[in-house]
Amino acid sequence: MRGESVASRVERGTFHAAVGTLSTIAIVLLIAPTLIVLLVSFTSGQSLRFPPPGWSLRWYQALLTDSPDLWRAATLSLQVAGMATAISTVLAVCGALALAREPRLWARFLDSVFMSPLMLPTLALGLGLLVWFNVFGTGVSMVTLVIGHTAITTPYILRTTCASLSQLDGVLLESAKSLGAGPLFAFRTVTLPLILPGVAAGAFIAFMMSFDNVAISLFLSDARSEVLPIRLWNIIESNLDVRAAAVSGVLIAVTTVLVIVMERVVGVSRHVR
Repeated sequence: MRGESVASRVERGTFHAAVGTLSTIAIVLLIAPTLIVLLVSFTSGQSLRFPPPGWSLRWYQALLTDSPDLWRAATLSLQVAGMATAISTVLAVCGALALAREPRLWARFLDSVFMSPLMLPTLALGLGLLVWFNVFGTGVSMVTLVIGHTAITTPYILRTTCASLSQLDGVLLESAKSLGAGPLFAFRTVTLPLILPGVAAGAFIAFMMSFDNVAISLFLSDARSEVLPIRLWNIIESNLDVRAAAVSGVLIAVTTVLVIVMERVVGVSRHVR
């Protein structure tokens, strides 16, 4: 650094200052909404207002004692997310096994097709699925809702599973085959245990994306299948009900705990880079 010119030091300092400032702004923009909704959930007032006029746990108590509609919606969201994640996991693992180490053009084309739900606007995808179901005269129901959620969650599991398969040492499979193991036995005893962290990481992300999805649920759910995001949207739109902030507080706490647990168990961040 002794031979560094003044101009170089000024340029380096300016660069670090700009990156630091932009990083700070990005962190504040990401964290501030979460902190605000948490603080609002403890308000003693009657409406969503920041800063709160006072502090109380009344809205969390209301969730436990006077919110059967929200509990029904949350239960339905868990069912839809669970079924969509289970179906997506099977489809994505099968697709990853076929595509991960296949260099030919058709494999790359199919990989792009599988990933297309992530590239399309979810509103356009939801509208397209609605029209598609109407063409076949099925209408909207719980089944169409699960199918729609499966379409948007499968790419997440496919990507993390392909990443795990690409790191799998092919010598292990060759050794299993040379010892007489069939394809199914080799998959069950060699491949699956080694890629399981990647599959679990993708399934976790897929479950959270499905549970929190609004656009697809808005197009594909009927009056009897109102999931939690749609229910929250309706109560905020009608009367700024503070229970929506309390639900958000619960979801933030549960998600934080699940992220920490999954990071410790399977290392989610390693599979989504």
